Amino acid sequence: MKVLLINGSPKANGNTALALEEMKKVFEAEGVEAEIVHVGNKPIRGCVGCGGCSKKGRCVFDDAVNEVAEKFEAADGLVVGSPVYYAGPNATVQALMDRLFYSARFDKTMKVGASVAVCRRGGASATFDRLNKYFTIAGMPVASSQYWNSVHGGAPGEAAQDEEGLQTMRVLARNMAFLIKSIALGREKYGLPQKEEHAWTNFIR
Repeated sequence: MKVLLINGSPKANGNTALALEEMKKVFEAEGVEAEIVHVGNKPIRGCVGCGGCSKKGRCVFDDAVNEVAEKFEAADGLVVGSPVYYAGPNATVQALMDRLFYSARFDKTMKVGASVAVCRRGGASATFDRLNKYFTIAGMPVASSQYWNSVHGGAPGEAAQDEEGLQTMRVLARNMAFLIKSIALGREKYGLPQKEEHAWTNFIR
């Protein structure tokens, strides 16, 4: 079993990395392989709605998004960590997630998702809500913790002082590991939920 953790901060060793490393330690203790991928310093452009991915099976812009997609397909869970910029995820994370979830056409059903927001003071819950929308449109159960998934810290390393925030990360990782293991057992015994053909409609008809 494997979890992919995405560090969306421009800083490879900042507070977002610290929060994700706290989770990684728990995953490994629970027997779940964990890999952290740093994308926050990559030049990731937004989706242009060209539709090319429907023919190629991957995004036409061959950058970190396609690399992450391969790792995501092989994983049982996805954690997305983002710093808070103006009460939301930073632009790099949003561009990656838009293109990843739109262009990666593999079935994401029952892969477990979790979002982590890291901020100096405010905007964490809005960032948390925004990131969770990617999971809930893709049939992915969302892991929860003892509090909304946020850690506080300004300068790099300050998040180490947020005792409750780091505990929230550890509880989140344990809950996520439990969900992944439980879904694996359920898949083995019962299979995945029955799917219906998607009824695509627009509001004008």
